Parts: sequence; structure tokens; C-alpha cells
Amino acid sequence: MLTIGMLHHRKDPRTVIKAYAYAAVAKAEGVELIFFSPKGVDFKNRKIRGYRYDDGFWRKIEEPFPSVIYNTGSPEKLKKSYEIINRLKEEIPFTTYSIGHKMAVYERIKKAGEFSQYLIPSEKVSSIKELLNFLQLYHRVILKPVVGHKGQGVILIETCGNDFYLQVGSQQYKYNIDELGRYLSKRIDDEHLLMQPYINCRTKSDCPYDFRLHVQKDGQGKWVITSIYPRIGANGRIATNLNCGGYTLYLEPFLQQEFKDEYYDIKRYLEHFSLQLAQYLDKIQKEYFSEEIDELGIDVAFDDHGKICIYEINWRPGCPPAFYLELDVIRNMIRYAIHLAKEASRYTPK
Repeated sequence: MLTIGMLHHRKDPRTVIKAYAYAAVAKAEGVELIFFSPKGVDFKNRKIRGYRYDDGFWRKIEEPFPSVIYNTGSPEKLKKSYEIINRLKEEIPFTTYSIGHKMAVYERIKKAGEFSQYLIPSEKVSSIKELLNFLQLYHRVILKPVVGHKGQGVILIETCGNDFYLQVGSQQYKYNIDELGRYLSKRIDDEHLLMQPYINCRTKSDCPYDFRLHVQKDGQGKWVITSIYPRIGANGRIATNLNCGGYTLYLEPFLQQEFKDEYYDIKRYLEHFSLQLAQYLDKIQKEYFSEEIDELGIDVAFDDHGKICIYEINWRPGCPPAFYLELDVIRNMIRYAIHLAKEASRYTPK
């Protein structure tokens, strides 16, 4: 029977909430799932020491190497097992590969050209002078970490005469140029920050919003849309992230409310864009790294002219926060893993 290895930084699947769901869906798809950590790999005997879910319990097992590996868990915590993971990659197909941080993806798309028109101008910040020059061009600028998480550390800066208005979360500050320098210089020195012009994408009730386009590969290795949903920020906030007071809605009612008769065309625009960009990024990943992408979370907004602007692209978007789509995400992943295993077996000498 085909076996999927679920590689995680944790040793025990009972401490990983989603492990049971993956095991259950794998069984429903007619394959076995083995949960293991890097410490459970025995290269000498080509065995995995891990866990399999049977009859309501996770049972310790030792089995031959799996047919394919779904690599999940924290990339940071798995770094210390770099050599083990790289050696596994030489022998077994992996489902998931990193596309890099925000600026790496930005530069790749910009260089490749075809989708560069959808990029928001982005630059790394290394001095207050660079930030001031950028503010002269755009007047309203977003400052955020290159490696950000859930909208944390985002600052909106707006020029007004000789003053600068800053918004950090729901707090607002007014600084002159010297005060701005004192406030930001330590962050600029200590952190990797990037600056972008502010995209004024707001609802009729003046709340910020954007869209998450969640796409995955299916059992044929084709890109499919798992979900598209708007994320609406709380009034007076910059970010739309849920942990910053934001919330989600179903796509169609939101588009009908905001765009009236144009809603269907906009829905199709978002759907078409999500699949086209996923295919394009997959092509670039193959050209640069000889790797395939399995899943993306693409965050976009509309500018004042109704054109899509790409905020950022995530290679591990997780499950949508609502809409009961967890099983759809897992099913797509399991079926794609099966597809990879079958493709690999076709080219393996008998």
C-alpha cells in the first residue's frame, strides 16, 4: 500500500491537532499515513520510527521509508535537522518547498516580468534618508518586517507639510522629522524592514480590506482554487489580519455589497488571477530551483483604478479561518501527495 510520511518537528502526533485529520483523510483515500520526526529516520535500514493511527489510537511503528513525504511543522525548528531532511529529499519526493521571504518572491516576479505590473513598489529600508525619499514619492507609506507574521509590526506613515502622522495598530502619533528619526532609527538598524506605498483599498464603510486567494494542487497535479475570501480590518486599523481585530466574509455576498452589478466579473477576475499567478510562480520555481510548489496563499487588494495589487505570497497559508474548508485543504494535499508518489514510481527503475 502507498504510504505518506508526515514529517513534523514534534515527535508525538497527539501534540499536533491536525495530525488526526490527515490520517483520517489518508485512510479514506486508501493510503496509510505515518507521522514522524527527523529523529525517527534510520538511513542504514531504510526505516522510519513513528506513529500510525489505528482503531482510535496513535500506535508506535517501525516501517520502510514512505512513498512520499508531506513536510509540515516549523521550518525554523526543522533547520537543525537540515542534513537528515536533505538526504531524505534525495531519496523520497517531498510535497512542499519554500518560495522564500517577501522580498525574494518580489524580486523573482519583478525579474521574470509577466506579473511585475501587479507588484506594489517595495524597497528594503536601510536608513531614515531612504524612507524620507520614498515618502516624497508616495506620501503615504507602509513600513513592515520582511519576515512578518499576522500583520505584526506594520506602521503607516503619512506626510502632512513638515509633520509625519504614524499609525501603529489603533494608535496614532504626530512627529516632526527629528522625532521620526529617533522613533524609527533603532528599528531600521535592528530589523529587516521594507517600505511600500499605501494601497487605499477600503469598503463603503471605510474599513480596510483585502483578499486571500488560497490555491492548491489536486490529485492530477493541477492548480485548483481552495477558497477566495475577503478579510476586513477593524475600523481605524491598518491591517486586516484576524488577530488585529479583522474578520472574514463569504466572497459573493461581500462582492455584491461592495460592487453591485459588477460582482460576478470581479469574482471571475480574482479566480482567473489566482490560477494564472500560481501556474506562473510554479514555472519560475522549477526554473530557479527544480522544485514544484504545492500550495499558496496570495494576498491581494485593489488600487484606486480597480487593478489587483499583490501584497504578499505565502507558501504555507494554513487552513482558511472559516467556512468549514479544513477537510478540502487536507484532501487536496493527500491527493497531491498520492499523485507525486505515483509519478515518482513511474520513473523509478524496477
